[in-house]
Amino acid sequence: MIEYRIATEKDIGLMMSSRLEMLREVNDLSEDYAYSEEFVAESRKYFLEGDQTTVLVLDGDRVIGCGTICYIVIMPTFSHPTGKRAHLMNVYTAKDYRRQGIGQKIVDLLIGDARKKGATEISLDATEAGRPLYRNCGFTDSEECMVLTCLMDER
Repeated sequence: MIEYRIATEKDIGLMMSSRLEMLREVNDLSEDYAYSEEFVAESRKYFLEGDQTTVLVLDGDRVIGCGTICYIVIMPTFSHPTGKRAHLMNVYTAKDYRRQGIGQKIVDLLIGDARKKGATEISLDATEAGRPLYRNCGFTDSEECMVLTCLMDER
């Protein structure tokens, strides 16, 4: 039986393993790819201390899906009077469970969480494969913002 649940700190091992599995697939990394100690430590720290909600989907003991929504607060604007915003990330379903509505349910649960927490905007970065899911959930492509990505070696 498939179980959807909000992860707690007791689930840190499951959260980490599902995130690393998702990153391997999305970034086309080999099974033996070694993540840096810093990356693993910072990911673990964020799951435990960051303002986030993670949904885990389990079939027995196996994690078959996951998704995380991260929260930030910025100065209020007219469009976002609370300043509360969210970023959806790491939505993933194991290959042999795809096309069963699992991703949609994960996203719906995280949108509900964002509504409860008063977020006025949810952003995300999507792969081409993920775009139909997000459009189905009500997301639209945005042309309203610009981004500067600061790379580690440019500090």
